Amino acid sequence: MVRVKLVNVTKRFGEVVAVNKVNFEVKEGELFTLLGPSGCGKTTTLRLIAGFYKPDEGEIYFDDELMNDIPPHKRNTGMVFQNYALWPHMNVFENVAYGLKLRNMPPPKVIKKVKAALELVGLKGKAQRIPSQLSGGEQQRVALARALVIEPRVLLLDEPLSNLDAKLRLRVRNEIRKLQKKLGITTIYVTHDQEEALSISDRIAVMNQGRILQIGTPEEIYIFPKDLFVADFIGITNFIPCTIVSYDESKKEAVVKLGNMQLKVPSVYNKVDAGEEALLAVRPENIKIHKLEEAPKPYLEGKIDLVTFLGRVIRYEVIYDNYTLKVEAPRTDMRSIKEGEKVALTIDPLAVRVFKANKK
Repeated sequence: MVRVKLVNVTKRFGEVVAVNKVNFEVKEGELFTLLGPSGCGKTTTLRLIAGFYKPDEGEIYFDDELMNDIPPHKRNTGMVFQNYALWPHMNVFENVAYGLKLRNMPPPKVIKKVKAALELVGLKGKAQRIPSQLSGGEQQRVALARALVIEPRVLLLDEPLSNLDAKLRLRVRNEIRKLQKKLGITTIYVTHDQEEALSISDRIAVMNQGRILQIGTPEEIYIFPKDLFVADFIGITNFIPCTIVSYDESKKEAVVKLGNMQLKVPSVYNKVDAGEEALLAVRPENIKIHKLEEAPKPYLEGKIDLVTFLGRVIRYEVIYDNYTLKVEAPRTDMRSIKEGEKVALTIDPLAVRVFKANKK
């Protein structure tokens, strides 16, 4: 197991800055995810770590060893590509054994290591099949076995589940997580899928436009987003205009006003002044919906525009002051609230985040 550290790493392609002064450290044995939309720089960052690209600025370290000038084949990283990159004319055994043969490993040892790798990923008995005879999930496992069989110092996964259907993606991501923990291998995982990142990662780095906006555990990223982009990109967030009534700089707390409601909120990002317009960010599960006659005060009054059954939850779309707010409640709370009905909304102030309105 090794630590991977990037210090002010920048990569340009012509005038495009794909990676812009990126800094992070991946701990030994950690599953660290780079999460962001297409074109944000996450795959370029992964390829810089693998050695396929050389940084224009900054340093990349494995433990305390500077890797900038070390070619890919000497870094001993195992990489799983988005399209798996399996040799179509080779069977499963040959695909997995490819890296070992390049290292001139004796055939008896190759056979032993390939057999162990295939058992590890659940492909025992399928060594003689060619990729076209395998399902998408099985092809992904071959690619994973090929990366693991060389006993890499770091495992790099670039959107490894994007070609799988939803149910298979869920199963395979759980298998990857269990396998990574069993082996204790330092792993860097790239995805644009927020649910995938939240479910599989020890820590997440959210990227946009070549920069890292926030690094934290899945819980920290979801509950305490420090940036409007992060709050909007991770999960579903309602952004409600509000006015700052008062602000305590030392505590980063504010009293905000929206409609007839005032809330004391504990998480404010960027300094705000009394009277200033801001955006209140709140998740659908942190808004409670009530019939008007049963509502505790203070509340916001809205009108149900749409009710959607999603299995374990009901999602309401509520029109409030020309804004559509998404509210989620357990299906057991559905009661008799109907589309077109006027309702009251209450908000958990501890779950609210406030951002400067002009930063969106």
